Amino acid sequence: MSVSPPPARASAKSWLIWLTAAAIYLLAVFHRTSFGVAGLQAADRFGVGVAALGTFTVLQVGVYAAMQIPAGVLVDRYGSRRVLTAALLFLGLGQILLALATSYGLGLAARAVLGFGDALTFVSVLRLIAAHFPGRQYAVVTSFTTALGYVGNLAATVPLTLLLAGPGWTPTFLTVGVITVLYAVFAIRGIRDAPGEARPVAREPVDVKALGRQVAGAWRIPGTRLGFWVHFTTMFAPNVLTMLWGVPYLVQGQGQPKATASALLTVFVFGSMIGGPVVGSIIAGRPSLRMPLVGGYLVGAAAVWAVLLGWPGAVPLGVLVPSFAFLSLGGPASMIGFALARDYNPLHRVGTATGVVNVGGFVATTVAALSVGLLLGWTGGNFRIALLAVVAVLALGTVRMLVWWRRTRATLFAAEARGEDIPVRITRRRWDAREPEAVPAAA
Repeated sequence: MSVSPPPARASAKSWLIWLTAAAIYLLAVFHRTSFGVAGLQAADRFGVGVAALGTFTVLQVGVYAAMQIPAGVLVDRYGSRRVLTAALLFLGLGQILLALATSYGLGLAARAVLGFGDALTFVSVLRLIAAHFPGRQYAVVTSFTTALGYVGNLAATVPLTLLLAGPGWTPTFLTVGVITVLYAVFAIRGIRDAPGEARPVAREPVDVKALGRQVAGAWRIPGTRLGFWVHFTTMFAPNVLTMLWGVPYLVQGQGQPKATASALLTVFVFGSMIGGPVVGSIIAGRPSLRMPLVGGYLVGAAAVWAVLLGWPGAVPLGVLVPSFAFLSLGGPASMIGFALARDYNPLHRVGTATGVVNVGGFVATTVAALSVGLLLGWTGGNFRIALLAVVAVLALGTVRMLVWWRRTRATLFAAEARGEDIPVRITRRRWDAREPEAVPAAA
């Protein structure tokens, strides 16, 4: 399928299309993070222990992670419009099913359906951005998307807590599920896959081998691998706290009231909403700062976890708030992984490469959330030991990221030596390979 290059300048209609699609991402984030404050009520409703709550998030995030590469392929093949419409239907169905569920098994099935719908959203929105906006605006518009998504995260903290305490479980989740399904009408009418597109493009029959080559081609690019590990290391810790273990950690591990715990999670929301556009603006103007920003965040995150887990007794609010504020920057930093996927892959493969990158953070989230739950069960609820799983995943991801950072730099130097256009110019350092890599910077 031929793909038109992105326009030199985004039109007002492109911005409207983006806003319509970004609202879907807002809904997806709301549904994804709703268990962050509903977890303890779910334990009462389904008659399970706190450790068993981890299964809800592990299942949902596991489905999300497993679907990222297929979602990227679907978006490249069928377009964002169709995929986003399907996402809304699955998201709404998942929440409606959760609203009516009274058994643990049915609750798990509902979160799996929701995870499937969630998996289709972000990749689709990023593919729209790549098609409707010039390359220099990609990072900025992506950061606006994530900032808008955190409005959904915000709605899933204090407001959702109040709704669950008022109308209750079934009316709350049933209402948001129906609203999500109804929004599909706006998506099908308001979204276009490319500037000037009036109707969906006819598709050729599916070639499974070609799809496999599409995924393999994206994975072979060192820049895609680097994006994967950047996403892996930066976004999982905020996810683990906001999606599941934040409220239990603060209530049961730190002795905070439930209302205070929910309010503390809003620090992640506001930190990400502010940090996203700032990071996007910086890397749009200075792409050479992308990896230094990631490195700075990882060093700071290691220090924050050392403070939180090493603090004698309960951690005071004066330490929790700035610690959570810094960790919240992991979401904005993870967007650098998508910028790498966009820069090192041709437009017809951007959706697939974005899906590959997006797998990283959610694999890390799944592993960390499951490990925390298992350690809580083994230690009788000791959060200080259980959250060491987060530190271990952070260390693993950092090591792998450094490996692919070095290899990606080598491909840039090799491409520059051949006289090719490269997405960012960098200075050779002592640690860089002296012999150019054989892998091209883009393909």
